[in-house]
Amino acid sequence: MRSGNFPSRRALLRGALAASSVVIAANHAGRVLAQNARPTPACKDADEPTEEQIEGPFFKPRSPQRSDLIVPGTKAKLVTLEGRVLSRSCRPVGGALLDMWHADENGDYDNSGFRYRGHLFSDSSGAYRFRTILPGPYPGRTRHYHLKVQAQRLPILTTQLYFPGEKGNDNDGFFSEELLVSFQDGRAGATARFDFVLDLA
Repeated sequence: MRSGNFPSRRALLRGALAASSVVIAANHAGRVLAQNARPTPACKDADEPTEEQIEGPFFKPRSPQRSDLIVPGTKAKLVTLEGRVLSRSCRPVGGALLDMWHADENGDYDNSGFRYRGHLFSDSSGAYRFRTILPGPYPGRTRHYHLKVQAQRLPILTTQLYFPGEKGNDNDGFFSEELLVSFQDGRAGATARFDFVLDLA
């Protein structure tokens, strides 16, 4: 339950995304720089757990333990996905398993090996970080990451993360604004941020 008049994390996230704007400026070489969504809003007490979504057909168990999923030679946009794993009372959840898988830049999944698949564990502050790429969309789906998150002795949270400003978001039946990452471009790649809230007091 929500206490007092504090908005939920979901309401704050929707408000932050609605209020964020893209600032565009041309530099001396005529290049364009963009500043996108704000960082994930701070967690509030009695927050709601992260929304669950379907696993989809391409999950594979026993992925390698690694935080860097980048395939050498890729020409895709590099992305660092980072954030924290938290309880509903905003306490950090250390040692939580995060298993990630997604399509390559062409929208294809590696079903024979483990390209763009891996897992890691959150640190004592609940923090996690994957280095990977911006996945390609494929027919019927917008760009997305798949993740499973599990703290010890808790059920597995299976969900997906989405990107702001994607044309495919409006036509994807699984898309949820509550699962949008905050996204910011940089010279060395982009940073996507999302804090997972587990159903844990």
